[in-house]
Amino acid sequence: MSKFSLFGKFIVQEGERDTMVHILLEAAESMKNLDECEIYLVSTSESEPHAVYVYEVWRNEAAHQASLTLESTQTLIKRAKPIITGMVRISTLETRGGKGIFNEAN
Repeated sequence: MSKFSLFGKFIVQEGERDTMVHILLEAAESMKNLDECEIYLVSTSESEPHAVYVYEVWRNEAAHQASLTLESTQTLIKRAKPIITGMVRISTLETRGGKGIFNEAN
């Protein structure tokens, strides 16, 4: 069974990348208790000092949407909004498997 995945980029105000990384790592920590969230990775690039990338893999799209309504997620969104200057959904993907992804049969 395939999974719902997102690859996105947050663009933040000058000097706020580390703050955004911290907020997103808090989000990743809160996702540890959600079985529906299989991967939540936060990354940066030396060539883009105002960008933070997030790669997420979810059991399905509904699980991702439900996570956005959680109180903990809403609190983190409120903290992040003032420093975000843009967001790009690079791609919505259908993850088919691989290292770190569990199939329904496992």
